[in-house]
Amino acid sequence: MSGRDDEFPARMLVLWCPDWPAVAAATAAGVPAHRPAAVFSANRVVACSAVARSAGVRRGMRRRDAQSRCPELAVLGHDEARDARLFEPVAAAVEELVVGVEVVRPGVVAVPVDGAAGYFGGELRLAELLTDQVATRAGVECQIGVADGLFAATLAAHRSMLVERGTTREFLAPLSIAELDQPEAGRGELVDLLRRLGLRTLGAFAGLAGRDVVSRFGSAGLLAHRLASGRSERPPHRRRPPPELAVVKEFDPPLERVDAAAFVAKTLADRFHAGLAGHGLACTRLGIYATTERGEELSRVWRCAEPLTPHGIADRVRWQFEGWLRGGGLSSGVSLLRLAPEETVAGQSLQLGLWRGNADARDLGDGHELAEEKAGRALVRVQGLLGPESVFTAVLDGGRGPAERVRLVPWGDRRARESAPEEPWPGRLPAPSPATVFEQAVPARVLDAAGEPVRLTRRRELAAPPVAVGLPGETPRPVLDWAGPWRAGARPGAAGPSREQVRIQAVLAGEPELAVLLTGTGQENPQWTVEGVYD
Repeated sequence: MSGRDDEFPARMLVLWCPDWPAVAAATAAGVPAHRPAAVFSANRVVACSAVARSAGVRRGMRRRDAQSRCPELAVLGHDEARDARLFEPVAAAVEELVVGVEVVRPGVVAVPVDGAAGYFGGELRLAELLTDQVATRAGVECQIGVADGLFAATLAAHRSMLVERGTTREFLAPLSIAELDQPEAGRGELVDLLRRLGLRTLGAFAGLAGRDVVSRFGSAGLLAHRLASGRSERPPHRRRPPPELAVVKEFDPPLERVDAAAFVAKTLADRFHAGLAGHGLACTRLGIYATTERGEELSRVWRCAEPLTPHGIADRVRWQFEGWLRGGGLSSGVSLLRLAPEETVAGQSLQLGLWRGNADARDLGDGHELAEEKAGRALVRVQGLLGPESVFTAVLDGGRGPAERVRLVPWGDRRARESAPEEPWPGRLPAPSPATVFEQAVPARVLDAAGEPVRLTRRRELAAPPVAVGLPGETPRPVLDWAGPWRAGARPGAAGPSREQVRIQAVLAGEPELAVLLTGTGQENPQWTVEGVYD
C-alpha cells in the first residue's frame, strides 16, 4: 500500500442497526416493540432499547437500578450466537444490492462505497436504497454513514451522516475521546488514561506527535492515534496471504446441525490459527465459505477490530453457521467448508509469552508446550549453576502502586497470588506503569509557583499545582504536564505513626523530557520522592 493510501483510507459505507443485541433478544423472546427491553450480562445492562433508554435505563446499570427506574422492563439474556444468527438476514439483504459485504459484528456491516455509489447514482441514493432494502427484506430499522475509513464511517453511521471525501479528520476532531472504545476494541483503560491527561476529544489526541504516542502508550496507542487522525485503521503493511493458508473441511454425511457445527468450528479454528502463526501472520478479515450437497455456494466475510484468536475464529464460524442453518439460508446440508484469511497483519500483534499461563500459547497446541518445556529445563540448569534464588518469574498481585502489584517468585515455586488484582483498589495508579521502579525511592523537591514545596491538604489533595521538580544533582525542571493525585495509603513516619501518601505523574522539561511518578506526604513538612520513571 502506498503512502497516499495510508493518508486517504478507502471510502466505506457502514450500515448500523441501533441497539442490535436488544432488538435481537426482544425478537427471539417475542417482546413487542413498544415494551422497554434490556439485555443483561453479569447482572448489568449491556444493551437496551430506545424505549427503555427514554425511561432512564443506561448501559452498565445494575439490574436492580434499571428495574427500579423502569418496572415494566423486559429482562433478556446476553447471547452473541443469537445476535449473529438473527443478523444474517440483514447482511443478506445488503448483499442483494452491493458486493463486498463484510460483517464487522452483529449489528454492523461495511461495504466499499465507490463502485456501488457510481452504479446507483451517488452515495446519498445508495444509502436511501439500502435503508429501504433492509426495512423491506429484514424488517429492521438501520442508520447509514459514509466516510473515509471504517472507524470514521462507523461514527458517521451513529449520526446518519455522509462525510465529504477528504474531510474525515475535521469530522472526527470535535468528537469525544470515548469514541475510541468501540465494542471488541478493548480501549477502555487507554481512554480513561487519556481523559486523565486532559485529552477530551479525538482532535486533541490526534494533535500529538506519533513518536510521543508510541513511547507513552505503545502500539495500541499508536493504532488509536491513527484512527483519531482519520487515517487507515491499520498501518499500510497488510498483505493478502497465499491461498495455501486456507483451511478446507469436507463432510460426509453433510453437516446439518448447529451443535455439530460448533464442534467443527473449534477444530478448524485451531488449525487455521496455527497455520497463520507458523508464517508469522494473524488474521484481521476472515472469509467463511460453504458449499451444500446440492451445489449451492454461500460466503461471508467478517472484519475484525483486532487480530483474531482461535476462540474468536471459532465464534464467528459458529455464528455464521447458526445464521445459515437456522435462518433458512441453506436448503441442504453443508458438504464443504473453507476458511480463508482475506487479510492479515504481521504476527507480532500476537507475540507469545515464554511462561506457562499464556492463553494464546495454549491455544496454539503442542509446539508451544514443547517450547515451554525446553525453556523450563534451561532455567533449571541456570539455577543449578547460580543457585535457586537466581531465576525469578513475576506474579501479578493486587495493589495500588507499581511495586506492590508485581511479586517475584523463584522459578519452580508455586506462583500463587496473595491478593486478587481484579479487585477494586481505591487509589490504584492507572495504566501504564512506570518502566523503572526504584527499590529505594529517590528524594525530590516538588515546588509550587512561589518556589515553596507543594503541601497536601487534609483531604490528601495538592495545596497548589506543581510548577517545578528538583531531582538530586539537578536544578529544578519545569513541569510541562501532570496528573493526579491518587491516594497511596500510608507509610511509617519519622516518629512512628503512619503518614498518608499521594502519587502524581509529571512530565518534566529538559533534553530529553522526563516522565516520572512522584510520591508525597505531609501537610506542614512535605516530603517528595521519585518512585518510578516512564520510558
